[in-house]
Amino acid sequence: MGIEIERKFLVLGDEWRAAPAVYFSQGYLNRDKARTVRVRIAGNEAFLTVKGQSVGATRAEFEYPIPVWDARELLALCEQPLIEKNRRKILHEGFVWEVDEFLGENLGLVVAEIELPTEDTVFALPEWLGEEVTSDERYFNSNLSRHPFSQW
Repeated sequence: MGIEIERKFLVLGDEWRAAPAVYFSQGYLNRDKARTVRVRIAGNEAFLTVKGQSVGATRAEFEYPIPVWDARELLALCEQPLIEKNRRKILHEGFVWEVDEFLGENLGLVVAEIELPTEDTVFALPEWLGEEVTSDERYFNSNLSRHPFSQW
């Protein structure tokens, strides 16, 4: 079984903007709390992802590459609005941080995520990180498509 252990933080300042960005468009075929089924186009690649319910910072995750043309068709079947964002990957003290600058209905929200090998892994926080929001369900991408940041 695939496992994802991820911590999520709000982002401050602009220092992170120096890294190159990749445009993402993603939607949800299912946003049930116990499981989500996501379709994502990331640059020139596409994926179908199934995630289980989060327990702390951990949840089951299964991700499979799919043809981009299939992903475009599947996005048309997804619940609206789609999640649009620019993602930057930033290396900081041995870990890769993914910084998502949201667009569209979630414009103004910037979140950084780090994937860890275990929940108790120690890592250094970059200066541009703000409050941790790992357990705040409002910041789950599946919930941002249901209750966009612009409506908070």
